Amino acid sequence: MLLFESLISAAWAGRLGLLLGLLFLSAACQSPEVARQELRAGPLPPRPAATVLVPDSLQLTPLAPLAAVPDSLRRTVQVLHKRLGPAAATLRPAVLERACIGYLNLRKAGRVRRAGVLAVADMDLPSSEKRLWVIDLRKAEVLQHSPVAHGRGSGHLRARRFSNTIKSACTALGFYATQDTYEGKHGLSRRLRGLDAGQNDNALRRYVVLHAADYVSRRHLERHGQAGNSRGCPALPPEQYRAIISAVADGSCLLLSGPGLESNWLDGASAAERLAARGWM
Repeated sequence: MLLFESLISAAWAGRLGLLLGLLFLSAACQSPEVARQELRAGPLPPRPAATVLVPDSLQLTPLAPLAAVPDSLRRTVQVLHKRLGPAAATLRPAVLERACIGYLNLRKAGRVRRAGVLAVADMDLPSSEKRLWVIDLRKAEVLQHSPVAHGRGSGHLRARRFSNTIKSACTALGFYATQDTYEGKHGLSRRLRGLDAGQNDNALRRYVVLHAADYVSRRHLERHGQAGNSRGCPALPPEQYRAIISAVADGSCLLLSGPGLESNWLDGASAAERLAARGWM
């Protein structure tokens, strides 16, 4: 009896071993025909590479020329840009043209009182660069050229979002008139009045002003490779803020330019009439 049970157990063990062996071979091997088919089909396609998140792009947003700008005005702005020299090398002609057209129309409407001075910041440039210019239009000179911060709600290295909303911490695009100065928590500061309805006309209520900030200093830029972010103010480097605030005295014109800028002051025909009649004055 014991011998019979042993024989049965040995038989089942052999069958089990044979079954496991077949399973192993079917998993590890393939028939020659299957191998030939896979060889003809080629190797399996590679798995898609993982998406790499890249930092802020440095590619600027293209600016199409404004429509209906008379050739006389366009040539005058081109000459001005050339005369400004190396200090204006990174000031894009399309941005300068918009700033000049707005300045001329605002002068015509009596919304900016100070003649001959124009400040323009290209907020599409990264904050690592000098992107603010204060220009003497009559002498065709760059009076000041410096970095300037954008709001932390607008982005990190590049400003990508813009808002007029209170507590948004965003930069608001458009034309501004400078106003009086005062001594605040940042020291000497100059108030700004937004001149584009719905775009930046909350500037006074948002306390958007020109002021100094350590996060725009030369040392900060050298250490971090870019300026820090404000709560929406175009903050200035401590090394230059007094000179800049002085250069854009009460009643001066400032443009904060950037992607999606819209303004009722960008009327080329009206600006050309003003330039022909009164020049930059």
